[in-house]
Amino acid sequence: MQLVLPVFMTKNILVIEDNADIARLVMVNLRSKQLHVDHAADGSSGLDLALTRRYQLVILDLMLPRIDGLDICRILRNKKVYTPVLMLTARTSELDRVLGLEVGADDYLTKPFSVPELVARVNAILRRSDQYQPSSTAKASSPLQFGALHMDPDKRQVLLGDNPVELTAREFDLLWHFASNPERVFSRSQLLDSVWGYGHAGYEHTVNSHINRLRAKIEADPAKPQYVITVWGVGYKFSGAELWHGVA
Repeated sequence: MQLVLPVFMTKNILVIEDNADIARLVMVNLRSKQLHVDHAADGSSGLDLALTRRYQLVILDLMLPRIDGLDICRILRNKKVYTPVLMLTARTSELDRVLGLEVGADDYLTKPFSVPELVARVNAILRRSDQYQPSSTAKASSPLQFGALHMDPDKRQVLLGDNPVELTAREFDLLWHFASNPERVFSRSQLLDSVWGYGHAGYEHTVNSHINRLRAKIEADPAKPQYVITVWGVGYKFSGAELWHGVA
């Protein structure tokens, strides 16, 4: 059965992959969904494209000639380029996956991957991205504040006191989902479905990695979190003890 992406306005995707067969497979299948796809076969040229052109998604191989995927992702985030990144890796260790997420990747696929799963991931990322595009008819969402933590969904800005908190697109989505549902407990599979847009078994550790990085950025003591709380045997919840709506 063929998976079909929803009809979007033209989306531009950059594939940075040095394996010609894999690159061709990815490009053919995404172009068949009416997506515009550019390709770079090495890290240096891929980084140049990612920095100079506007893309809705970068599909990034981890192992690349000249500049590897981790360095590319790190450079993009350091330069405040927050285009979603889907990382492809032949490595299967937890450490490699966590490193990719820690430098700012939004998601990853381990090679070999199936085409339906790749399309589902791209679909989910583009759908999440579309939800945050401004619309002339869209009603603005009110900012939220929990203690010193201030979140503005329209600006996609987070402040801790007077200090800005730099979050990746996925980290912000996760935080906003929690903040919009204070005290509600979510399982890892529920978070995958709501925030990532898919619920594949075996990817629950992706949620763990993002929550650990989120805590490191917003908690005074990540080992004793005040905002993102573990509910043992169930999942996580966001503490809503101190909440103000519509903070300017």
